[in-house]
Amino acid sequence: MDAAKKIRRIERALEALEPQEADCALCPRACHVDRHREKRGVCRSGDRAGVSQALLHFGEEPVLSGVSDCAAVRPGQNRPKQGSGTIFFTGCNLKCLFCQNYQISWLGQGHELSDEELAGAMLSLEKQGAWNINLVSPTHVIVPVLRALKIACVAGLDIPIVWNSNGYEKAEIIERLRGVVDIYLPDLKYISPAVSKRYSDAPDYFDHAGPALQEMYIQKPDLVLDDSGMAVQGLLVRHLILPGHGDDSAAVLEWVARALTPAVSMSLMSQYRPCFRAPDELRRTLSVEEYRMVANRARELRFENLFLQPGIPGTEDHLLPDFGRDDPFRWK
Repeated sequence: MDAAKKIRRIERALEALEPQEADCALCPRACHVDRHREKRGVCRSGDRAGVSQALLHFGEEPVLSGVSDCAAVRPGQNRPKQGSGTIFFTGCNLKCLFCQNYQISWLGQGHELSDEELAGAMLSLEKQGAWNINLVSPTHVIVPVLRALKIACVAGLDIPIVWNSNGYEKAEIIERLRGVVDIYLPDLKYISPAVSKRYSDAPDYFDHAGPALQEMYIQKPDLVLDDSGMAVQGLLVRHLILPGHGDDSAAVLEWVARALTPAVSMSLMSQYRPCFRAPDELRRTLSVEEYRMVANRARELRFENLFLQPGIPGTEDHLLPDFGRDDPFRWK
């Protein structure tokens, strides 16, 4: 899609969504606060986007992060592309008890940016050689993100846009992103209402996440790679396996295979570490056997594009961020 068409799509999305900020129901929480005056909703956000970090990130799937010494370059650029241009937004509409990003999702560490400042961060990441603009937890700040994205696209932003969300979305809102988002990167955390209630206070999580992922699949069914093996558009579904909840993880895989297709790209993450308010039953890492059982179920379901995390679960310290540091990640 050319830049002019993307800008028109953003403008249409803003026409539909901006009025909703005054009585916010932009996510399934439907707090109905006036975002221009109050910040008392679950996400604690106003009409500006709070940002903790905007950086080149190397911890995403290889098709999103690439490698720092990659030889591929964009036309007119003299330096290699490197990393995913990741913007971590503060606040969250889901608030998982075990969130590894709790410093920003729960505690709100970061700063509100104007639309122009957020657009400048996007353009700076592109200039640094980012493969894409990776919007982490953007659901609750969709309106300021779209306003900034329009500014950046008018100024020449020309790399894929990644919608990296927790999956707790409204399908009708995702529909507004058609032609704006290039790559959908949703979590599908739970199937069980009891589990999603206990850990995220969202018994309706799957009631919304399922239809939202189906809409993402309608828009971008196939993960399309360029000649250097990097994603330029499509859908990549993530699932973080929780200790003691292999049955729910299997149910997630079975639903994706049935409701979407085993051809969908699926990423099974083993990186769970006890964080923040994790309850007693989650105060341990995932076992090798637990991860293996879920991975084997994915193979039994004949997933064709499966991303697995090798090694011993829970030992990848570089994937556990500290947002109190200038560089939150400890890259190996």
